[in-house]
Amino acid sequence: MSKLEISAADLVAEARSQIPEVTTEEALAMAHDPDVVIVDIRDIRERAKTGFIPGSLHAPRGMLEFWVDPDSPYHKPEFAQDGKRYVFHCASGWRSALAVFQLQKMGFEAAHMKDGFNDWVAKGGAVEKDDRSR
Repeated sequence: MSKLEISAADLVAEARSQIPEVTTEEALAMAHDPDVVIVDIRDIRERAKTGFIPGSLHAPRGMLEFWVDPDSPYHKPEFAQDGKRYVFHCASGWRSALAVFQLQKMGFEAAHMKDGFNDWVAKGGAVEKDDRSR
């Protein structure tokens, strides 16, 4: 196999240089703000295994652009709320950086939690466990 021209880490670094990032401490402070929507893009199995941020919206990474796009047959109204601030997260901040970078290209304003759910847990953030998808 030949070497890739650009690595996944390079793609993440490029995305991070062009999108808003939120620290875990900032996310913890805004967790109960009714104008903030925390969006978990992890796989449903990750959520079932490790839990999730209470009140977070689950939007699997594979459907995200379709759910955000109001012209898509898969659009979700949760992504069309005026006056809301959207903060996306994954486990460690890589997938959410790439996701927000793509959404930004679509004109959707959002930030991502720089260090992800793992850091949220490490810093004592509330975690809910439930096997059902949200």
